[in-house]
Amino acid sequence: MVAVAEPFKAKGAPFYVRLYIGIPMQESVTEFRQLELADTLLSALDSMGFVAPTPIQAASIPLLLTGTDALGKAQTGTGKTAAFSLPLLNKLDLGQHKPQAIVMAPTRELAIQVAAEIKVLGQNIKGLKVLEIYGGASIVDQMRALKNGAHIVVGTPGRVKDLITRDRLHLDEVHTFVLDEADEMLKMGFVDDVTWIMEQAPESAQRVLFSATMPPIVKEIVDRFLRSPARIDVAGENRTVSQVEQQFWVVKGVEKDEAMSRLLETEETDASIVFVRTRQDTERLADWLSARGFKAAALHGDIPQSLRERTVDHIKKGVIDILVATDVVARGLDVPRITHVFNYDIPFDVESYIHRIGRTGRAGRAGKAILLVRTNQIRMLRTIERVTKSRMEEIQLPNRDLVAASRLNRLGEELAVQKEQVNVEAFVELVEKLQESIEVDATTLAAMLLQRQQGNRPLFYKGPDPMIAAIERDKQRRERRRDDRGGERGGERRERRSYNNADWDTYQLQVGREQGVQVKDIVGAIANELGLSKEFIGAIKLAPAHTFVQLPKKMTAEVAAQLKKLRIRQNDVKAVVVEGEVLREHRGGGGRDGNRGGYRGNRDGNRGGGRDGERRFDRNRGGDNRGSYRGERNHGSAEQRPRRDRKPRQDA
Repeated sequence: MVAVAEPFKAKGAPFYVRLYIGIPMQESVTEFRQLELADTLLSALDSMGFVAPTPIQAASIPLLLTGTDALGKAQTGTGKTAAFSLPLLNKLDLGQHKPQAIVMAPTRELAIQVAAEIKVLGQNIKGLKVLEIYGGASIVDQMRALKNGAHIVVGTPGRVKDLITRDRLHLDEVHTFVLDEADEMLKMGFVDDVTWIMEQAPESAQRVLFSATMPPIVKEIVDRFLRSPARIDVAGENRTVSQVEQQFWVVKGVEKDEAMSRLLETEETDASIVFVRTRQDTERLADWLSARGFKAAALHGDIPQSLRERTVDHIKKGVIDILVATDVVARGLDVPRITHVFNYDIPFDVESYIHRIGRTGRAGRAGKAILLVRTNQIRMLRTIERVTKSRMEEIQLPNRDLVAASRLNRLGEELAVQKEQVNVEAFVELVEKLQESIEVDATTLAAMLLQRQQGNRPLFYKGPDPMIAAIERDKQRRERRRDDRGGERGGERRERRSYNNADWDTYQLQVGREQGVQVKDIVGAIANELGLSKEFIGAIKLAPAHTFVQLPKKMTAEVAAQLKKLRIRQNDVKAVVVEGEVLREHRGGGGRDGNRGGYRGNRDGNRGGGRDGERRFDRNRGGDNRGSYRGERNHGSAEQRPRRDRKPRQDA
């Protein structure tokens, strides 16, 4: 017997009670042959090497074969596609040419992937027709395919609705509706389309919904359209997360682009996906990597569907090795070659993170996920760890010497293979001719050719590696914090917090809002590149074309040198000291404003900045790097009103 749950309504509030259905217990189902599946399906599973079902398959297949409505909760990568596909295929009437099952997916990529998997599972069913329908492809071709007959239709809600309204997709013979990744589908704005389609469903049709989470909008669909659904919940065991080794690197020393290059060169990858937040970043980063010799391509929603399909096919065949993608278009990608997932940008929520790393470590395979995280994003990282019940390992970025050694090793391996496979006699003769014509010895000629071959990826570096300095600064910061914790508490304030206004210089940085710079970028760059903790960063005044920031007068020569080389969002800041009262006063020392040793700028601007569009920010007002920097206020000029200390607002 297997325990499932059905909702029972009492006084208008649904709750779940356990029911026991006369089918084998999930734990006892150790092989697909124990399930009541047709021989054609079992033979296909055998040929694919699948013997034992996953937990979601063992729980779902017997239940769905009975025609019961079901609500399945399972994370990506758990095998849920086969969990609903095998019962669909088992119930097909091949003599009926109208669609018998409709599967809806949130994205074109997932619809294509689901349709492909159904075709593979049904490879031994003679005459099976599975049709995928989605926007971005010819609707005329899809209408023609429907006219020729289709047993199972897999599509996105928008195109499914469109074809129903055109009277090309008929639902009168449909016995099963499946909503795959329902939470993502409804989150993407398909609520009205899904609701309309489900309203057209025949009363007798089975409704099956799979979702990783159960937000209110999903519960509304369940309550409205599923009839006493059995609940299948295997989400407690996050098999996706458990199969993936997770690491993170705190951004410091170098830009993230350079960090990605170093990771891609030193990790033992086959194929990788790099996740970024915006479509623009997919193109930019893919171009940047391609210019440095990586086989990379962008994948986002604005790319024509035919090109997207070709790009996915290229990574499957090894034409490219790296996909730079946004979250949505990567849904449903199942490429066995993908060994690594790189989170270039941290996702906004935990579910997105789980979906991302689910592109590797699938179907029991091992995988690796590396997250690039800024210091003000550590809280989100800890949230991911808490929700996924996993722990990420912090890593250090490989220094230049390790990268160069990796390049040299790879070159040596390639040459060793070439030595065994290629006839080089003709080139030996060519080398001899070159030696004579340009009058160099063989060693020098080989070095010249090697230098020419390295291109934009040098075999060794010159000059200091900024990562070495960043690691040393990080070590010194840790030691300072440890010393501070061991020092006096509650007594005299430490010397490093004793600055007054005369201890600060005001620097003008040649970057501002026009370059997309925010206060958090200023603070992060200074903290990471200069090694200054927040107590040593004063008031910040952000303007369209430049920024003013207070920094201590007593900076070491090393810090001053780093300031000259500082870059923010790929722009040289060209920091120069300015005179005058640009930032007239720097409050500190934990006085009546209650800042506990923090430093505050003036509040004599407008509530969003002065007339010139400038804003001043209180570095510490919003807590530790939460991005809640408050602008200055001014309801009159400084000369027209008396200056006075103000207590911080309690609702800030």
